[in-house]
Amino acid sequence: MAVDRERIARAVVEILAAVGEDPARAELSETPARVADAYEELFAGVGVDPQTLLTETMPAEPDSDAVIVTNIAVRSVCEHHLLPFVGQAHVAYLPGASLIGLGRISRVVETLAARPQFQERLGEQIASALDTALAPRGVLVVLDSAHQCVTARGVGQMSSRTITVASRGELSDPAARSEIMGLMRSDTDG
Repeated sequence: MAVDRERIARAVVEILAAVGEDPARAELSETPARVADAYEELFAGVGVDPQTLLTETMPAEPDSDAVIVTNIAVRSVCEHHLLPFVGQAHVAYLPGASLIGLGRISRVVETLAARPQFQERLGEQIASALDTALAPRGVLVVLDSAHQCVTARGVGQMSSRTITVASRGELSDPAARSEIMGLMRSDTDG
């Protein structure tokens, strides 16, 4: 689905006028087009099926151990206030019969994040996409983000971070999940 840039620009003109600004002011004259450009990028994942990114698999070795990709940049927009949240995704899976290219995991995260989102739903969607495409023995997704709807407005908690966990299969077991989360933490401690 293509973003309607002209419609976004018109809406931004209305917002500027609604907050008491002059949209024709020289400093604001290009703002509607800039916002349309930003929204086109921020919402590029709307209507994109993440399963299309996971069709090329490779055979896994029997009893392959965990595949863990950490520090995947997450940039999304909270659907409550249309304010950004940014952070990192840490994704692990226990292969079944198939493996996926490591870059594909990042692409799934980016695609699902590029739409109005809730962090809690985003983690579940990433886990479900990998679970559906790969039929792994287990999946674990940990998201750690700062939300501007919390840091820049309302309660104004500037240092606040939100951590969510989504798991499937064997990685739903607390002991197995704990081991993988320990590995994720050791990588992020740097």
